[in-house]
Amino acid sequence: MNNNNITIRNERPDDHRAVENLIRESFWNVYRPGCTEHYVIHVLRDDPAFVKELDFVMELDGRLIGQNIFMKTVINADDGRNVDVLTMGPICIAPELKRKGCGKILLDYSLEKAAGMGFGAVLFEGNIGFYGKSGFDYAGKFGIRYHDLPEGADASFFLCRELIPGYLNDVTGVYQTPAGYYVDDADVEAFDKGFPPKEKLKLPGQIF
Repeated sequence: MNNNNITIRNERPDDHRAVENLIRESFWNVYRPGCTEHYVIHVLRDDPAFVKELDFVMELDGRLIGQNIFMKTVINADDGRNVDVLTMGPICIAPELKRKGCGKILLDYSLEKAAGMGFGAVLFEGNIGFYGKSGFDYAGKFGIRYHDLPEGADASFFLCRELIPGYLNDVTGVYQTPAGYYVDDADVEAFDKGFPPKEKLKLPGQIF
């Protein structure tokens, strides 16, 4: 694959359905039977915390192969401040192109643009094996805790990358997932009926 054939640009309204279908194909039966992520992005686009300038799609030879979005959120700091940060995702690459380097290209481009807009840090849930290659580390190392997670529970899924070096130096506290990510299963089911039928499967490794 020639990287010169890859284009990353902002999502347009006429991309919405194709992006939702790409996300559905990428996440289907990965974390749960079926998926919710295609409905999540459908909802988040109208959320006040959605960063339109950081809503990206990736094309290969003009064909949609990837996407990423960012949302504004906060850390409720232990000293009483609300510290502005970003969270990220859904982010995906077309299933047939996973593990070929496209995801890292999209991720690094997205993070560079977020840094260029002056955002200080990104916190989200992901696999350190992949995201660590783009500068993420465990959020616990920054003194940031995941909301609603019992003390002592495994938080290795919760990652952080500073976009401004030292942005979190004097911050400890609790990260808050934006409310828009929490969607109702019935709403997901109704939305999914507008897409081609796919079989939901309970598979090993799913977390829901």
